[in-house]
Amino acid sequence: MPLYALDNSLWFPPVEEALPDGLLAIGGDLSTERLLMAYRQGIFPWYEDEVPLWWCPDPRFVLFPGELKVSKSMQQLLKKQAFDFRTNTAFAQVIHHCKSSIRTGQSGTWITAEVESAYTKLHHLGVAHSAEAWKDGTLVGGLYGIKMGKIFFGESMFSHQSNASKYAFIKYVQQLQQEGILMIDCQVYTEHLESLGANMIPRTQFIEILKQHVQ
Repeated sequence: MPLYALDNSLWFPPVEEALPDGLLAIGGDLSTERLLMAYRQGIFPWYEDEVPLWWCPDPRFVLFPGELKVSKSMQQLLKKQAFDFRTNTAFAQVIHHCKSSIRTGQSGTWITAEVESAYTKLHHLGVAHSAEAWKDGTLVGGLYGIKMGKIFFGESMFSHQSNASKYAFIKYVQQLQQEGILMIDCQVYTEHLESLGANMIPRTQFIEILKQHVQ
């Protein structure tokens, strides 16, 4: 299959045209309009160089809120309210911490200054959201992502204290379920999210859910 090159016009090729690793297209920009179009179609940007790469892997790694797994140790932390959980009070800090966090097996971060700016704009529009774990007035963990219709697209998380990001994630999934969110897109496999209940589903099923529940 070919790798599509995007220009300044707003379009994406059919997701079925993605390469075996999920790479669908290269180029374009991170304008608000293009990002919203991408998420509606199940496509997300992920790259380390200057040129955007657009992905739609098959299968897709997702979490259905009702399948969330909470370990006994995390249940104890939740019961003790080990962290102060908040949403959307420090989006800029959350995405910046995600950008600067050192991750095992990665030499850099895909969150460039352009990415940081683009998603901050989405936050100001009420589309991008942050979930935060605070301790003694300090932000110690959190995550951010895109909420569209009844779907939440998770993007990145960070933790500066043990279990902080996991705490924020669990609390946010529980909140999203109460808000009527039906599926959380985790994009690609991680052992960490699998332990919390995420699993693989066929891309066709994922896209069908988006068609029905993304506004």
